[in-house]
Amino acid sequence: MRLAVVGTGYVGLVTGACFANAGNDVRCVDIDPRKLEMLRKAEVPFFEPGLPEMVRRNIEEGRLSFTGDLAEAVKWSEVIFIAVGTPPGSDGAADLSAVFAVAKGIALAMDGYRVVVTKSTVPVGTSDRVAEIISENTSLPFDVASNPEFLKEGAAIDDFLKPDRVVVGTNSERAAKVMARLFEPFIRTGAPVLFMDIRSSEMTKYVANCMLASRISFMNEMAGICDLVGADIAKVRIAVGSDKRIGQAFLFPGIGFGGSCFPKDLDALHATAKSVGYDSLMLDAIVRVNKRQMGVLFPKIMSHFGGDLTGRTFAIWGLSFKPQTDDIREAPALKVIQWLLDLGAVVRAHDPEAIPNTRQQLGDRVVYTERNYDALNGADALVLATEWSAYRTPDFGLMKRLMKTPVVFDGRNIYDPERMREEGFDYYCIGRPGRERANG
Repeated sequence: MRLAVVGTGYVGLVTGACFANAGNDVRCVDIDPRKLEMLRKAEVPFFEPGLPEMVRRNIEEGRLSFTGDLAEAVKWSEVIFIAVGTPPGSDGAADLSAVFAVAKGIALAMDGYRVVVTKSTVPVGTSDRVAEIISENTSLPFDVASNPEFLKEGAAIDDFLKPDRVVVGTNSERAAKVMARLFEPFIRTGAPVLFMDIRSSEMTKYVANCMLASRISFMNEMAGICDLVGADIAKVRIAVGSDKRIGQAFLFPGIGFGGSCFPKDLDALHATAKSVGYDSLMLDAIVRVNKRQMGVLFPKIMSHFGGDLTGRTFAIWGLSFKPQTDDIREAPALKVIQWLLDLGAVVRAHDPEAIPNTRQQLGDRVVYTERNYDALNGADALVLATEWSAYRTPDFGLMKRLMKTPVVFDGRNIYDPERMREEGFDYYCIGRPGRERANG
């Protein structure tokens, strides 16, 4: 099939590359000439494992191309995916101006029947408005469908090629047949394509992300109680997650969630609830717990250093909001760094992928290192903020030799407290009991 994908951000580029990889001809549309120039050379402007290779291969084999001409792409294609950004506005509601502008552009360029698919994460009712805008600007036949994405940053290629489920919202049997044919190569192992009305499809994406965020916030709240009563959240998590009704996923306590999805989608669903007069108590609580959790290490740090961080040097391991991405949007690490800088500390930071993005935001207020161990030189303490694999089994002996004082604040609970104390570290984690000072 001939597909146009409008928007070459994270969702749009993964969508376009994966559809091309399945044998479709795909034209990705963007208004940014610099980005288009990069993409035509198979240079992906963000880090996602496997994506550059897939983009390069499909460009070379002639199935994937990039253009700034929306009208040309619309006339050429059979199905058009809208995958532009929907950033939060000042009230938390999604800004849909780009979506609606694309819808109008599609209508003005159409020369026959098209299936127009909203791939961007959009509030309930958005696809209905897209249909209205197209109808206002053309008399040609078309159908609108909703096809929310469920891609995890760092594992997006695998998620697209081997989905748990594909959700399609449409009221058109003709569009449903087109979408079923399009996704047939990705569901050969039995993953379902769930057809439903458009509004339920739009709601599904928000409910899924808010449910996952709620599990994280719930476990972070339980970790806080464990800290006070002397229980071990790691043992509690394993026992609770062994219940088949609950499962182990998204039950890991830490310093909070970030990224481009959970915070934005929580705000957008909260705004939707508010717009229809519903008081969303749980959504409010999930957000409040997460904001509080980003500061959970602060009292431990202040207590250890007697309330004065002036001139202290802190090593930070991990800047991205999660491993396997360079995305620092709403990253807890940046909240920690800002707090340390405000209190007069010196920060030396390492991350396998996110240093360029962090430097753009924080500039030279932070010292960036090429190796994780280099960040430890003369450090009064290490704060582990993102659980990259390279940090999981470090050389503790080397760490002690490099650090001024062997103190670790583990924001992801990846180290064993007893092992850390045996290695001679003052070790602070989240929701786990025991003597935190090695010699205290």
